[in-house]
Amino acid sequence: MLQLLREISPRFRAGLAGGLYVFTLLTAQFLESIFSGRFNRAAGIIELVGMSVVTAVLYYVFRSVSGSISLLAAVFNFTGIALEAIRFNAHGTDIAMVFHGIFCILVGCLIFKSGFLPRSLGALIAFGGLAWCTYLTPSLANRLSPYNLACGLLGEASVFLWLLGMGINPELVQQPAGQAETLARTAKIPSMADVASTQGLP
Repeated sequence: MLQLLREISPRFRAGLAGGLYVFTLLTAQFLESIFSGRFNRAAGIIELVGMSVVTAVLYYVFRSVSGSISLLAAVFNFTGIALEAIRFNAHGTDIAMVFHGIFCILVGCLIFKSGFLPRSLGALIAFGGLAWCTYLTPSLANRLSPYNLACGLLGEASVFLWLLGMGINPELVQQPAGQAETLARTAKIPSMADVASTQGLP
């Protein structure tokens, strides 16, 4: 699979990450809610496998921005996925959310440096990551619930929906981060406000 990810185009990688995230989230929620717990195990497996693939794909999307930060982000998310899978302790899921939050913060930094995605997306997913990190302290998480959950989901979903719907400029992905940012200003990457106005949204 890793060889395949190296060979596909950056635009396809971005769309794949966005599509897998949306499919995984919707499928898991559908199985858990519609079938009243009878498919919880299947939903969990789908979510774990789907997010593992999404993590690997994102590593290749952002490797050209910073290989070390991209790898570190992947390590944190894989660790969180593993903790959730084995239920390391009674609060395994909460600890997994914290690792996922650090992953989101690092992805936000990569987006901010990349030049091929709007910086506002980086701020959103980093803010979502901070919301996930509140689960480090159960009392704080309970006090902020459900707002921390909503902020976490909205922050990361905004990035993956953008990757699915808008994609990235493959020419900018191949450039070093600083040069990509300069080219992005010239090419005028659409902001979220630009997209909304194009769609006729207020």
